[in-house]
This record gives sequence, C-alpha cells and structure tokens, in this order.
Amino acid sequence: MKDFLTACSLALVIEGVAYALFPGAMQRGLAAILAMPPNALRLVGLVAATTGVAGVWLVRAAITAP
Repeated sequence: MKDFLTACSLALVIEGVAYALFPGAMQRGLAAILAMPPNALRLVGLVAATTGVAGVWLVRAAITAP
C-alpha cells in the first residue's frame, strides 16, 4: 500500500509541475485529447497502461536480481 500511495503522490507531483510550468501546452494537450475519438483514446490508454506495467515489472526485477 505504501508503494501505491508513493506512486500516486509522484504522479500528482509530475502532473502539477507540468501544469505549473506549461499551462498553455497542457490546455492544448487536453483539447487534443477531447477531440480524439473514443477508440483512439482507449488505445492510447491501453498502450500507456501496458508500458507502465512493463516498466514497473522491469524495475522490480532489476532491484531483486542478485
């Protein structure tokens, strides 16, 4: 649970920094997301989730390797 809360907090930090430093770019990005068809958005979400799971798996495997 501690790792999950740490990951959520880190995601908020990264997102907050992006909004603080690049508000115009974030607005344009959100507008582009709103214009995407649902199937394309679903595909982007699945690719992002799969990449994230693979990244966590690789990092955890590297940390526990002898």
